[in-house]
Amino acid sequence: MGPRLTKAFIELWVNRPDMRFTGVCFGHQILCRLLGSKIESTPGSRWELAHTEIKLTELGTKLFESKEGKLHLHQMHQDEVSNAPSHQTTDLLQKDTEVHVWGSSDITGVQGVYIRGRLFTSQGHLGFDEQMVKQQIEQRQESGSIEDSKTADAAKDKAHWEHDGELVAGAILRFLHGDDDKID
Repeated sequence: MGPRLTKAFIELWVNRPDMRFTGVCFGHQILCRLLGSKIESTPGSRWELAHTEIKLTELGTKLFESKEGKLHLHQMHQDEVSNAPSHQTTDLLQKDTEVHVWGSSDITGVQGVYIRGRLFTSQGHLGFDEQMVKQQIEQRQESGSIEDSKTADAAKDKAHWEHDGELVAGAILRFLHGDDDKID
């Protein structure tokens, strides 16, 4: 992220405490990085592709109004947020700021971050459908980014599976409207 965008984000974060930020996939990574998180390759540089189960934390279960303690989203990444932001990673968060990781998968430990009234991110894609997933995988195979055809084929085979994008979109809308401000 360029210095002008970084400066603009910092100015908004500091001067507009009423502003809420949300990001998906790369947006999740950028926002967390700006708040001091490290972005690294997934363990073994493994791709997390297509339909993926996410185990919810206690807070995640409340945010997504889930009775199962899990949800499923399409993934399309090889990099991850490896640590949640905290007052130890940035001066932009006060010591008493509660930062929550709302879920994790077998590959990615930080599937999303939540700070009440300020930040809601998701590594997984809420709007991807079968066609989009297959197209993204094929493009990455053609470019040489995804070399393991077995992994790619397995991901394409589950691209049509039902996912919880609408559930996550609903949680983000509740966040933007402040409807979840009392969740703890």
